[in-house]
Amino acid sequence: MEVIVKERIGAYGVIIQNGKIALVRKANGGYKGKLDLPGGGIEHTESSIDTLKREIKEEINGTVVSQKLIDVVATNIVWQMDTELMEDLHHIGVIYEVNIAEADLKSDADGLDSLGASWVDLTTLNIEELSPFAKFAVNKYR
Repeated sequence: MEVIVKERIGAYGVIIQNGKIALVRKANGGYKGKLDLPGGGIEHTESSIDTLKREIKEEINGTVVSQKLIDVVATNIVWQMDTELMEDLHHIGVIYEVNIAEADLKSDADGLDSLGASWVDLTTLNIEELSPFAKFAVNKYR
């Protein structure tokens, strides 16, 4: 079996309102089925804040009003891409605390990476359902 080694850097937002955090259910990739922070990969020539704003608009239909850097977090995930291919991903996340103008989350799939977003109660969510970056955020704000 072939193993591809990759690095990915992304920007992600922690959005909390009324004791609930905005999370996105992942449609594919190494975090498929997990709840993740809204965000994604930094594209060529983008700043992390540009990425954050673009991804939050795409994934949850939110407009960023303000953001504050929380931390830069790294994780590693090895997952099976298909029957003959594994990916060893070093994933770096630039994590921001974010305030958004809209609070009506986009609950439908975006056709790319998200099965939809929802507000999840910080006190009752199942930590095992979370991606590593979402676990980081929940543990920090719980």
